Amino acid sequence: MNFTDLIDLASEKVGGAVLVANDDFFAPKENLLKASEPIFVEGKYTDRGKWMDGWESRRRRTPGFDWCIVRLGLAGIVRGVVVDTSYFRGNYPEHCSLEGAAVDGLPTEEELLDESVQWVPLLPQSPLAGDSRNQFAIDYSERITHLRFRIFPDGGVARLRVYGEVVPDWERLKRAGGHIDLAAAENGALVLSCSDMFFGHRHNLIMPGRAADMSDGWETKRRRGPEHDWAIIKLARRGHIQSIEVDTSHFKGNFPESCSLEACNVSGDTELTDPSLKWTNVLQRTKLQAHTRHYFDRELTGAGVVSHLRFNIFPDGGVSRLRVYGTLATMAE
Repeated sequence: MNFTDLIDLASEKVGGAVLVANDDFFAPKENLLKASEPIFVEGKYTDRGKWMDGWESRRRRTPGFDWCIVRLGLAGIVRGVVVDTSYFRGNYPEHCSLEGAAVDGLPTEEELLDESVQWVPLLPQSPLAGDSRNQFAIDYSERITHLRFRIFPDGGVARLRVYGEVVPDWERLKRAGGHIDLAAAENGALVLSCSDMFFGHRHNLIMPGRAADMSDGWETKRRRGPEHDWAIIKLARRGHIQSIEVDTSHFKGNFPESCSLEACNVSGDTELTDPSLKWTNVLQRTKLQAHTRHYFDRELTGAGVVSHLRFNIFPDGGVSRLRVYGTLATMAE
């Protein structure tokens, strides 16, 4: 799997934030983590200069570099980053570097700037191209909560995408007790593959919170042949399913006619699209309604301990969110 197929741990969509930057004279630091793709507006200026959809510092007249500190929305293992300099042509940085830290709780800006924070190198000073999506694989397998992003010597970056595997605080989740969402991105679940995602990305299905609009869900193109659309989800941990929610909010003329849910319990190296793999029914094919949060518990069939789900929609359409509540399997199961 290419690292760009993983969750963007830093996106504003999952709670990421640029906490502090040494300079953002021309364009605010908050733009760096926008979920939307960067745009360019010809002829648009502010009282400080050309309006740019990114983070841009002023021209440096002294030695050094510019920097910002990012709090990941979802802590985890960073597998790769994309430093997107789209539309920055004569004003992009020559190089960048990236460091990471694992800090408990919600440290303040002052605490993150303290010399006691142990920053580890993730990406050495590396050359950038202008108006480009600069991709860098990261070889570091420990949990990260914050990043220190440096640009040399100055300039503008449209977006910073930080792709990786979510590693939640499982001890905190266990202390909370009760059911957890086994299919939530914030708990470490991942939509591994799907039949189609022409209108809406498959990862939207398991994102935190309610969908903002129709673009914030998983939506397939109109199916003109037989069969149906599907998505395969790796659960955050193996567990027992107790209830599910299928949310079609915002999908009114394009919601699926019905859906079903299947499950299996397999090791990580199993080919999940193999036709011979046995899937167990959890929810039989069930009619859906437009713009509705559907809850199912008594309708579910016990499947024992499960590790992966196949969510089927008939024949096509859009679903805002899928929630799968249950309990964690024990080590002995």
